[in-house]
Amino acid sequence: MSITGSATNPSMITLRWILALLLVLPLLALSSLSVISADSGFSEDPLDTAASGQDSSDQDGDDLLGGDLLSDDDPEKTDTAQVDPATEHARIFKESRFPSANECATCHPKQYREWSVSQHAYAQLSPLMMSMQNAMNLGTSATNGDFCLRCHAPVGSDLGEPFSISNLDRHPASREGITCVTCHRMSLPYRKISGRLGIDQGDLFNPIKGAGGNDELARILSKPEEFRVVTDREEMGRGIHVEVEPFFEMTQPSFCASCHEVFAPNGLRAHEVFTEYRNSPAADEGTTCNDCHMGNVQGIPSGYQEGPAAVVGGKETAPRKLANHFFAGPDYSVIHPGIFPINKRANEFKTLAEWLEFDVEAGWGTDSFEDSCPEDFSFPGSWVSIDDRYDGREIIDEQLELLEWAKEQRRTVLVQGFALSDPRVTRADSGGIDFEIDVKNLTKGHNVPTGFDAERIFVIQVEVTDGDGNVVFLSGDRDPNGDLRDNFSLYVRNGELPLDEQLFNLQSKFMTRNIRGGDMEQVLTINHSVSLLPFLRPASRPNNIYGRPKGVRKHRRSIEPLGKRTAKYHIDGDHLTGDGQYRIEFRFVSQSVPVNLVHQTMHAGIDYGMSPRRLADG
Repeated sequence: MSITGSATNPSMITLRWILALLLVLPLLALSSLSVISADSGFSEDPLDTAASGQDSSDQDGDDLLGGDLLSDDDPEKTDTAQVDPATEHARIFKESRFPSANECATCHPKQYREWSVSQHAYAQLSPLMMSMQNAMNLGTSATNGDFCLRCHAPVGSDLGEPFSISNLDRHPASREGITCVTCHRMSLPYRKISGRLGIDQGDLFNPIKGAGGNDELARILSKPEEFRVVTDREEMGRGIHVEVEPFFEMTQPSFCASCHEVFAPNGLRAHEVFTEYRNSPAADEGTTCNDCHMGNVQGIPSGYQEGPAAVVGGKETAPRKLANHFFAGPDYSVIHPGIFPINKRANEFKTLAEWLEFDVEAGWGTDSFEDSCPEDFSFPGSWVSIDDRYDGREIIDEQLELLEWAKEQRRTVLVQGFALSDPRVTRADSGGIDFEIDVKNLTKGHNVPTGFDAERIFVIQVEVTDGDGNVVFLSGDRDPNGDLRDNFSLYVRNGELPLDEQLFNLQSKFMTRNIRGGDMEQVLTINHSVSLLPFLRPASRPNNIYGRPKGVRKHRRSIEPLGKRTAKYHIDGDHLTGDGQYRIEFRFVSQSVPVNLVHQTMHAGIDYGMSPRRLADG
């Protein structure tokens, strides 16, 4: 009996992105539900004119007979006598004390473009994050509070925004997640902390913080006519911040630890990137987070670009070291391209709610659609104008191009982080076939996967076929919902599919303690409770004695820096079809949204009017 393997050279690994998961059967019925955030009030139907605030009988908004100009309760009509000056002043001040990244884009287009499609920019916009946060609070009687919001939307946390409101209703800088002022106006070097980050308040003119100090800005401010800038709020012209305060901490890994070392309210170590780094070869060598994640090549120390940090009044500033603000990782956007990447032009053109109504897949704004569109086609009020649809399509095409660039950057960082060995056949006879595959961590800085590794799937998909192409072995395949055949698969639980007992998955698992003792795997870190009012209970014993809270722990499966894990497979002889060649095909798959996580959180609602199926389909 001979075996032929589909060998994979570690330098030629193909990391296949799962961008769409087919969600059917038990979850299929849910696709017809309008599952929304309780506070958003936004309709799921992109063609629902009521959601846009327009009367369906008057799409153009200018029909006198429709009553829009004759009614006393016209929503578009503003009664200035009812505007409270104090309230209006407070609203304006609220908008200005945390400037949006869109204001920074004027002078920092390179940094803005990189950041706009990054996971920092996506941190708060993620509908799955919002759904998880709200589900955690529903399961703990809101005692989890704004814990997630503190890092995912520091501006929103500082503003005291309710943690459950829709992103459509948030302050612009809040829904930008880790926006410019989060790092460049951080009040203090907080280092390793799981709490609110103080952000210095002020408008565009107030000082910012940077690793390089103030020398170049002082030179620019000394020549206001040449660079066409003003530092007086009362003057007309291009505003600019008046000082760059030295903040050397921005270059240190402990700065990143402010958010990338997460201790949950009950003491659970949910996110341990900084701890991993402190014990890594990279730390011994003096390589920092920035060296790998803000350099020329994503994922490895590769030096930095040189160039102007800003373009002020059409003139470039002096060349200096430039840090990349994309921060590639394994996750990706699953929301409408009109609202992500963050785009200044898109934000000025339409609101987020209006962008959600733009039907990208139908081809709005393309010649093929517009030339064949019936004259009586019902568009939402904000997209009735064909010129608006063409302008919208132009923006969407730019967004999709940027998302493709981001996809390649993510692939680069994964290729830099993982390697697969050739399969090693250790047995091949009538009694069965045994073979092994090594998965290696190529990085020196932290485990892989890292971060919230209990939500990220990294799995080997294996298929073995005989000489006639008949499949004799499968592992890492999916059930009809798109889940792995593990303990969280509804099909496995219902006995409709067998458990994948040889599954190789680097996803960590949360283990919670049952009421009568013993552990069980959980998707969310919520213990089952006999109380009618579940809440995050204080520990009965100090966590530092055990190194973890007694009620929950995380079973880690990630690979340490430069380490490896070996996937071992056995095919019983009863499954073989006789003598001959058998072919082993395998691939390594990264997936950031497990379907079972959507299933566990969808009862809390999903932002933007997305259904569970749309979220899982990605």
